[in-house]
Amino acid sequence: MLKTERIIEAFKKIDRADFVLDEYRDEAYSDYPLPIGHGQTISQPSTVAFMLELLEPQEGEKILDVGSGSGWTTALLARIVGPGGKVFGLELIPELVKFGSENLSKYNFPWSEIQQGEKGHFAPHRAGGSGTRFDRTLVSAAGDEMPQALIDRLKIGGRLVMPIQNSVWKADKISETKLNKTEFPGFVFVPLK
Repeated sequence: MLKTERIIEAFKKIDRADFVLDEYRDEAYSDYPLPIGHGQTISQPSTVAFMLELLEPQEGEKILDVGSGSGWTTALLARIVGPGGKVFGLELIPELVKFGSENLSKYNFPWSEIQQGEKGHFAPHRAGGSGTRFDRTLVSAAGDEMPQALIDRLKIGGRLVMPIQNSVWKADKISETKLNKTEFPGFVFVPLK
């Protein structure tokens, strides 16, 4: 499943066990989702690997991680982009903002953080406000459609990977008005709120 060296290295260095609830630690290395509380899950490793390969994050990029949950994907992305990049995790559920931030703090990634999100808004407060554009955006909860606000936040040449209903979609922003989209069916995610 994994083909990209920086992604493989991130999976080796970022321990999923650091991002699960204590009662699921024995199952941290199993390839299925695990509950993290509040009706949310940490995605199964093979799905995260698939989505990261689609995303193609690069060293030095600015990345938005929507639905950061336990902080695992934020940490993986932070490892990939390195200190020249920046990763902003957004999470709606305050208890998961705290949980994810505590988990992320187990690693020395000062170029990454998890912030409290607001429903329908995708602008991390400390990312520079509503005019901020991202090289990549990863969404880890399923929507009914691609939110225009996320598309607007992508740089031209940027990429968005997100689940829509029961598929994972990859969208490349070609211009301010054109996206190239590719669908990969056969997935189940918690709903985007």
